[in-house]
Amino acid sequence: MTHRPRPTALRSGIALLVLLFAATACGNDAADTPSSEVTLLTHDSFAVPQDVWDEFERTTGIVVTVLQGGDAGTVVNQAILTKDNPTADVLFGIDNTFLSRGLGEDLFVPYRSPALDAVPDSLELDPEGRVTPITFGDVCLNYDTTVLDAATAPEDLRALADPANAGRLVVQNPATSSPGLAFLLSTIVAFPEDSDYPWQTFWSELRDNDVLITDGWETAYYSAFSGGAGEGDRPIVVSYASSPPAEVIFADPRPDTAPTAVVTDGCFRQVEFAGVLAGGERQDAARRLIDFMLSSTFQDEVALNMFVFPANEATPLPPEFVEFTTVPSDPATLSPDLIEANRDSWIAEWTELMR
Repeated sequence: MTHRPRPTALRSGIALLVLLFAATACGNDAADTPSSEVTLLTHDSFAVPQDVWDEFERTTGIVVTVLQGGDAGTVVNQAILTKDNPTADVLFGIDNTFLSRGLGEDLFVPYRSPALDAVPDSLELDPEGRVTPITFGDVCLNYDTTVLDAATAPEDLRALADPANAGRLVVQNPATSSPGLAFLLSTIVAFPEDSDYPWQTFWSELRDNDVLITDGWETAYYSAFSGGAGEGDRPIVVSYASSPPAEVIFADPRPDTAPTAVVTDGCFRQVEFAGVLAGGERQDAARRLIDFMLSSTFQDEVALNMFVFPANEATPLPPEFVEFTTVPSDPATLSPDLIEANRDSWIAEWTELMR
């Protein structure tokens, strides 16, 4: 969920093949690996400075190896394919849109970190404690403040279908994009299927209002969106609540105000979890790594390196996050079980509708 470019499908596929080859070539040697090592499997958007891992090694004597295997969905699928002979000890990056798939495959063993006392209960989505919330972020509408202001920007999702916003919106395909899926889920929450205005009607109106659909976040944000670093002509985009501070941080020179802003209605909360992989040879080290990922040493780094929010609520936010973004007070959420039961059918229905 970072504000960095996301991997293409080809890159994700190559990474998956590399990891599967590693599992085949080296998996049988797992028992021979020294207990002073632990392997973390994660997505390509994961980024923390090396000195964080140096601190973990200094305090525990455990060396961390990081395997990055594509986007979150690809990583979860890879972990499922190799669960009988896992390539890692800990998985980080499974979020609430894929959580039930991982739990249903018995990927993780229960572990409750003592550091969870500093994490809000609302982020703990598995009552059996098999995964630990590490970060969260909100997929939200962003708008170009040079084109729209607080009075003319859409105040809610329904306003996107207004003729005044024709040709202004760019979204991502939920079949190929994590924020695209999160936005679809937010509309399903906002416009229930059994209501007078179901989500299917909303999307039909967006289609008629000239919504632009891209395969991924990078194309939507950098090529179609007009705000910030975008080079397009559409002033409204599905992005993240953390995108405005990212625009300020990466700008040279830094502006006094963010060039983009967030519409807080219709945001969807994504929670990223870490879990001890069942069948791993180094479960004690894995538990210590999860404890560390909730510590201030790790949590202090996630905002400016991955542009997500720390799960440990005692962690101070960088000044740019305080000044230039708003954390939605009531973001949309759905039960992971409900998402798992309906995700594929919702995407299929959306795809047919938007042809």
